[in-house]
Amino acid sequence: MNAYEEYMKQIVQPMRQELTGHGFTELTSVEEVENHMESAKGISFIVINSVCGCAAGLARPAAIEAIENLTQKPDHLVTVFAGQDQEATERMRNYFSEVPPSSPSMAIWKDGQLAYFIPREQIENFSKEAIVDHVQGVLEQLVTS
Repeated sequence: MNAYEEYMKQIVQPMRQELTGHGFTELTSVEEVENHMESAKGISFIVINSVCGCAAGLARPAAIEAIENLTQKPDHLVTVFAGQDQEATERMRNYFSEVPPSSPSMAIWKDGQLAYFIPREQIENFSKEAIVDHVQGVLEQLVTS
């Protein structure tokens, strides 16, 4: 690993831990993504993490708060890190290729198919509270249906 790669690894570690510390499983390889996506039953809440400011100030905090306040939680919480784990992120995006790549973003995978997608455009210009409400509304509807 060169000095740049080592530096980036250290820089993004807290960004990874923000989600993994709240119950998200990080998928860092193509195999991990495929294993999850092919075998997961029920609902997976997927956060496509990013280094950008809207991920730090909005997407990660909103995802965490939305999950913490749900009475019925999704079956799985997973994350891939765009720009860091590129092959895993690309493989994840292939599962919902009908939507353009976007990071940060959030996807809800239910019973083997994309049930809902929240692109960067519905994150970066919104308040954290609006994003929390959006995520909770969708998840509550999907968990009970």
